[in-house]
Amino acid sequence: MENGAVYNETTEPQAKPPRRPFGCTLRHLRGWRLPVKSLQAILSLLAVICEEIVEDCIKCGGLYFFEFTSCSAFLLSLLILCVYCTKIYETFGEDKVQRV
Repeated sequence: MENGAVYNETTEPQAKPPRRPFGCTLRHLRGWRLPVKSLQAILSLLAVICEEIVEDCIKCGGLYFFEFTSCSAFLLSLLILCVYCTKIYETFGEDKVQRV
């Protein structure tokens, strides 16, 4: 008898997890949530760009407040997309992400 006939492999090789580019997954933002969050990021970036186009203003307090809020909205929407679409969500856990 040959060694191959007597000694067969007893375990199956482990399946490798699917490779995701940059660890991205859409598992946590399903349905309408992903397009809405993406649209929010795009529109807030557009608001920042439009605010930067303004060269002269008479009373600039409102413009500075608009700049602050639109820039904050852009950065927070990017943070939300990064947390929910990467492995960070599994790393921290659902309860900690929901608490934050």
